[in-house]
Amino acid sequence: MPPKFDPSQVVDVFVRVTGGEVGAASSLAPKIGPLGLSPKKIGEDIAKETAKDWKGLRVTVKLTVQNRQAKVTVVPSAAALVIKALKEPERDRKKTKNIKHNGNIGLDDVIEIAKVMRPRSMAKDLKGTVKEILGTCVSVGCTVDGEDPKDLQQEIDDGDVDVPLE
Repeated sequence: MPPKFDPSQVVDVFVRVTGGEVGAASSLAPKIGPLGLSPKKIGEDIAKETAKDWKGLRVTVKLTVQNRQAKVTVVPSAAALVIKALKEPERDRKKTKNIKHNGNIGLDDVIEIAKVMRPRSMAKDLKGTVKEILGTCVSVGCTVDGEDPKDLQQEIDDGDVDVPLE
């Protein structure tokens, strides 16, 4: 049997959820049940926290649990930030499936996203992080300043496009 959980210590639990929706309590229960928390209540807290900014998007949520109290913070992925930057209208996940994100964002938006993702990036400097975000733009299916993100990555490599150091 595992050791008894000490409620005073801080525990971080990461969960992937759809923003603004109360997830199934059955999916939360194995992760937060042993910590002595109610999965239903935590699901409602997560839905409330993600409803305004991340409605309909899949985001990772970090639950910081201490003294049987959970603090919810959203840890957005690069793809979620790119889709949010496209400013698409909110959609119902159950009705519209396999949506293509064929919008266009500016290079300034990509640099802002890179600054947000910088602490979690494996790149040496911001230029590399910008290229990582451009790769995410490729997989999401959007264009950057009206051109293919792959071409923009090549221009950054060649030195045609300058990216700020920080």
